[in-house]
Order: sequence, then C-alpha cells, then structure tokens
Amino acid sequence: MNVQIFGFNDCQDTRKAQRFFAERRMPVHYVDLKERPASKGELRRFADRFGAAALVDKEGARYKAMGLRVALDSPERLLERALTEPRLLRTPLVRNGGKVTVGLALDEWQAWAATAKKA
Repeated sequence: MNVQIFGFNDCQDTRKAQRFFAERRMPVHYVDLKERPASKGELRRFADRFGAAALVDKEGARYKAMGLRVALDSPERLLERALTEPRLLRTPLVRNGGKVTVGLALDEWQAWAATAKKA
C-alpha cells in the first residue's frame, strides 16, 4: 500500500488523515502543499475522478480573500489557479495507487485498510 497525502500542516482534516493511517500502521508519504505545490498532472488525477469543482474549497479563506466568489471563474480555471495558490484546494487530497479521495473520506480509507490487511 502506497498512500500519499497532500495537505497543509495547519489543516485539521489533513492531520486527521495522517492520524487515521498512523493508527493503522500504514506508511504514508506526506506532501506539504505549502512547501511543494501539487503538479498539474497530480491535480488532474483528482479532477478526473471528482471534477475540478470538487477540488476547490469555496468556503476557504483564500478563496474569499481573492474575491473569487464574485469572479465566477470556471472550475477548470480555478484549478489552474490552484497550481500557484494551493490554499484554494480542498484538503486533504489522498492517493493510494490509482484510488483518490478529496477531503475526509474515512469510509473509503477504512476500505483501503481492510484490503491491505487481507493482502
């Protein structure tokens, strides 16, 4: 199992994801988006599964501070902005091989853990 978590150290949901996998002794590669923003290809994996709109945190402080509520940008354009403004992303972004989740997805992670335990 190769779990990768993209998030921010000050994000409560990202810390919950890290704790979830740590409690199950599952190795995790953590990427702090503040230090290293996600690549376009990496974000595309998540957008292909959930759509670009699901990756953008429209309730986040950065989204509001940039005035994007009134800008009415398309989800694709917002995703492009997230390459340089990672705080626009809804975190954590979690990847396990070809499987991906956005935000807290405890049920799905539990299924991953159960599958890994059987193997």
